[in-house]
Amino acid sequence: MSEGPDLIVAGAGGGLAGALRAAELGLSVLVVEASEHYRRGNNTSMSTAMFPGAGSRWQAEAGVHDSPERFVADIMAKTKGRADPRLARTLAEVGAPLVEWLADAVGLPLSLVTDFNYPGHAVPRCHSIPGRHGSGVIDHLARKVAEHPAIDMLVPARLTDVRTDAGGAVNAAVVRYPDGTEEEIPTRAVLLATNGFGADRELVAEHLPEISDALYHGSDQSLGDALRIGGRLGAATGFLDAYQGHGAVAAGAGTLVGWATIIHGAVLVDTLGRRFGDETRGYSEYAAELAARPGSTGWIVLDEKIYEQCQAFQDFRDTVESGVLVWADDAAGLAKATGLPADALADELDGAAAIARGERPDPFGRTNWERPLEPRYAAVRVVPALFHTQGGLLVDEHAAVVDGADRPIPGLYAAGGAAAGVSGHGAAGYLPGNGLLPAFGLAYLAAGDVAGRTP
Repeated sequence: MSEGPDLIVAGAGGGLAGALRAAELGLSVLVVEASEHYRRGNNTSMSTAMFPGAGSRWQAEAGVHDSPERFVADIMAKTKGRADPRLARTLAEVGAPLVEWLADAVGLPLSLVTDFNYPGHAVPRCHSIPGRHGSGVIDHLARKVAEHPAIDMLVPARLTDVRTDAGGAVNAAVVRYPDGTEEEIPTRAVLLATNGFGADRELVAEHLPEISDALYHGSDQSLGDALRIGGRLGAATGFLDAYQGHGAVAAGAGTLVGWATIIHGAVLVDTLGRRFGDETRGYSEYAAELAARPGSTGWIVLDEKIYEQCQAFQDFRDTVESGVLVWADDAAGLAKATGLPADALADELDGAAAIARGERPDPFGRTNWERPLEPRYAAVRVVPALFHTQGGLLVDEHAAVVDGADRPIPGLYAAGGAAAGVSGHGAAGYLPGNGLLPAFGLAYLAAGDVAGRTP
């Protein structure tokens, strides 16, 4: 790489997939990653490894009828029509080719998740690996990258700037090492895969005030690097108020309880022992709703069957192993174990069971009840969290960063949280898997575009 790599990738989350795709297409690649602990510290590694793929072969084998058009419709319904239509279409179309490439070319052991369906997806379309945890994805990709002769890595090092020539095309990247020294590395293309700005408290307070006081449950390297780099080059930005929150991080453990508990029939009550909404609308919007409750905390109540059903998730098993679940034979015992008001909790659990049996409608409009909860009960105290931001640099259908006039900045690309996603505004538009899809899908598309433009 004496003349510089064909592509420099900043960020070793979904950026690793972009690097592998670029190398597969004949490019030389350099990955620059700020954290030496990226295999456990970035947002991909903290995810539940869900990749939406509308029209995949696994869906066909399972008899699930899906299409990119149906996925776009779901995105638009969840965002109330406020998602970027071009990007929604782009990501919906790349999802199935992406998951099949990850399985066939990269060797990820993906399969379709059919034991439950996340809120907002009309049909099962999320694909995951055994254990359903992103650390397994990152470990696998890191091994593949280390084995590839066309890919080099600089770790730890931070990409701090991108240089352009007189015509505005990318011609170099500036890399800073931990000792403060800097190096300018020539290249024709840079992919910014540095995630968003969730770890920058000032930016979060400016753009996401409703969640700014909540726990941040993401990479400490998500500092808004892409916004600053892109801003200096005239890049357009959008949807900076969008984010993925979560209402189910275990207090005292910091582990993810997971919304599969809710989908299987669990309920979420506040410190008054009362439900306060339709939990199945989505875990992202429930972060801000939980943050607004007394004490900014609550309890997820489940039972033994749900406990067994959620063992497929490594995150849930980690929560169990942390010892934060409490058990009781009945509502009175659960109230004593949790400190919740006994009468209110018993009334809420009785009411939820009646609703789940179809005996009366839910006052909050919840219609998704897999079955009524039955003793023996378990409960875990949860706090709201910000997982990652969903706004950033605007990109076109090739993942190329565009300026204010929607013109691509030659050689500059963005993926994942570095780019604006398809969650519309706020937290309510987030669909499960729509964090990893832009991270991996845009990186995949960027690699293809760079290869198509490389002599």
